[in-house]
Amino acid sequence: MKKIESKLGSKTTSSRPSPHKQKEETGQRTSGNAVKAPKKKVAAVRNSSVSKTTLSARKRLVALAIEALKKEYPAPKCALEYETPFELLVAVVLSAQCTDKRVNMVLPGLFRRFPDVKAFAEAPVEEIEQAIQTCGLYRSKAANLSKTAKALVEKYEGIVPSTFEELITLPGVGRKTANCVLGVAFGVASGFVVDAHVLRLSQRIGFSDETTPEKVEDDLNRLTPRDEWINLSHRLIYLGRQYCVARSPKCETCPLASFCLKRF
Repeated sequence: MKKIESKLGSKTTSSRPSPHKQKEETGQRTSGNAVKAPKKKVAAVRNSSVSKTTLSARKRLVALAIEALKKEYPAPKCALEYETPFELLVAVVLSAQCTDKRVNMVLPGLFRRFPDVKAFAEAPVEEIEQAIQTCGLYRSKAANLSKTAKALVEKYEGIVPSTFEELITLPGVGRKTANCVLGVAFGVASGFVVDAHVLRLSQRIGFSDETTPEKVEDDLNRLTPRDEWINLSHRLIYLGRQYCVARSPKCETCPLASFCLKRF
């Protein structure tokens, strides 16, 4: 009888641990001591399958994405509206932490007021601020646009340079802006354009484990054929807006659903 009771968890004083010992074992707070239960390693769980993904498997994943996205978006193009390389440069600078839709609403009035590089260079910063204030971060953007216009007039005769090394010397122009301007305005694939959409999708789909735009760009540059850098960037941005949105992605209708790793 005693053996049966012990298997069923009978309340016998001889077999049951003390209340103090129970609390320590379950990680509860005891008098004078706080015994912490082990925390779940959420990030490790999320990335456990990805960390085992080989370079060749990732290249295959990118190749499948290129094939699927070419069918979904056969003729991709930059969503920003522009007519000259300088207008594109201005638009990309304004698009930082701002939607392309909002930037496109601001651009017509901005270029009527300041029609060229010289007009931007000669304009008071306060007037540029006023013209772009709905874009967010408008003070720093106005200061950079003013300095960039002055640098273009002084160093490049008002012409936007067509090399990566020259572009990134301009105030407010980082890797993303330089790669975008070169790819869209000049057709030069200097590097993969990694904006907020591309950064998010690269991590979610399984292209990269990295968390910074620069490192994700390095991964995408290695994984993707150079002649696909420009168009694949546009296509991923389209995908991020239409299907793979930040919250509640539409996985059931996404063209990459059959092979996306859907990491988080």
